[in-house]
Amino acid sequence: MIQQLTFDLPGRNALGRSDFFVAPSNEAAVQAIDNWQDWPSGKLILVGPQGSGKSHLAEVWANLAGARQYDVATNSGLIDGNLVLDGLEAIVGDASKEEVVFHLHNHLLSLGHHLLITSRSEPGLLTFALPDLQSRMLGTQLVRIDPPDEMLLSAVMAKLFDDRQVNISPQVIAYAVTRIDRTLAAVHALVAELDALSLARSKPMSRQMVAEILDTKHEDRDDLS
Repeated sequence: MIQQLTFDLPGRNALGRSDFFVAPSNEAAVQAIDNWQDWPSGKLILVGPQGSGKSHLAEVWANLAGARQYDVATNSGLIDGNLVLDGLEAIVGDASKEEVVFHLHNHLLSLGHHLLITSRSEPGLLTFALPDLQSRMLGTQLVRIDPPDEMLLSAVMAKLFDDRQVNISPQVIAYAVTRIDRTLAAVHALVAELDALSLARSKPMSRQMVAEILDTKHEDRDDLS
């Protein structure tokens, strides 16, 4: 059973099972990846909003299944072996790209390979140019990753600081996760900025530092609006 949620960390491989935190927001997706050999028809669509961790989970599956990443923008030939198509929405509406993916889908499954597709939206909410591809996607098992909850954000933040060999109080983490955007990217950014600010001032990390960083981000957003 996968135990933790993957997260890209500088200077270490964060794509294995030991780098996964399971939380209610991703539990169903983690179970589906763990049982990938049982996917109906050998394919799965992983749906979740930006920052939910679906691309990271796809990378973990690629390692588990010996799959390669497919970039439809630069590859047009048929490929053998298990495959990840990360970002279905990027090809939807482009008839030529959809045609490539349609034939690739049929080719892979006819050979008994597995296909993992990620998407920000469910296929039924996308406007396909190719009805045949739409039909294939609508007939694919779907599992959703919800936005990270506070438990998951706290666990990831604590692990990021631990990997940096930095001590931070649980109270500061608890304060931070109630104020940041609920994405793993936001956690990553805050950890890096908080660590840098603490080093620059030679002071322990505090709620005040968190507030200062986040207030600056909010001011920058207001300036752009």
